[in-house]
Amino acid sequence: MKPIDHRAWFLVLPVVLCVAFSAILPLMTIVNYSVQDIISPDRRVFVGTEWFAAVLQDEELHGALFRQIGFSVAVLLIQIPLGILLALSMPASGWRASAVLVIIALSLLIPWNVVGTIWQVFGRTDIGLLGATLSWLGVDYNYTGNDVDAWVTVLVMDVWHWTPLVALLCYAGLRAIPDAYYQAARIDGASRFAVFRYIQLPKMRGVLMIAVLLRFMDSFMIYTEPFVLTGGGPGNATTFLSQYLTQKAVGQFDLGPAAAFSIIYFLIILLLCFILYNWMQRAGTTGGFDEERANA
Repeated sequence: MKPIDHRAWFLVLPVVLCVAFSAILPLMTIVNYSVQDIISPDRRVFVGTEWFAAVLQDEELHGALFRQIGFSVAVLLIQIPLGILLALSMPASGWRASAVLVIIALSLLIPWNVVGTIWQVFGRTDIGLLGATLSWLGVDYNYTGNDVDAWVTVLVMDVWHWTPLVALLCYAGLRAIPDAYYQAARIDGASRFAVFRYIQLPKMRGVLMIAVLLRFMDSFMIYTEPFVLTGGGPGNATTFLSQYLTQKAVGQFDLGPAAAFSIIYFLIILLLCFILYNWMQRAGTTGGFDEERANA
């Protein structure tokens, strides 16, 4: 039996230390705050699960959660089909493919706070192209005063910013499909829809599940863009979970409830990650195109 060289663990030790410093220690601090009432730097009272019960009964939290879920579902319903459509329409090879890939990826290079600033100016009715155009068309558009306009503007902004990521993932999945599948489809006289339904879509199943996982998790933690664009308003129309948490921790300085909500927020994200990951695994193993049967 070949001996195991345990010295290899020293190679991963720096990573373990970095994770402990950047994730585990802050998490333990949050857990400590969530069970105490911090009256002053020198006075703390143990309250157990009191903050968790208070946070779970908070109606503002319930509203932020429903807005967050609605926003994340809307993001998926728009960005996934739009990303697939963009990937199918992109050139397969040549200099045009390289040029389109660069153009498509430009929005992904823009920092989140800059994206919010761009759309803040873009939606103004006096100097913004979108706002001025809608005003010229007679549309009463005001993302700073109308709840629906603000919510739709944040959604469109996120679609503009992150749909290219879905398109690039789908494009990579399409390019990985062997030409033999397309040749067999041409021999059988399959239509373009049949090729998409029975070849391209099953073969993209893996990257689509990754895209769904990434976009749902990222949209569920969105903060910077709506904060810069609307500040969470008007009212609470665009106040999502991350902004609600920031208001608790920084705005009101309620460290105990904020810490309890942070743990709840973390558990919600962890649960959704677990569900989506298992869905992705089942879809990748039970669905799709049987390659051996196709080649037979």
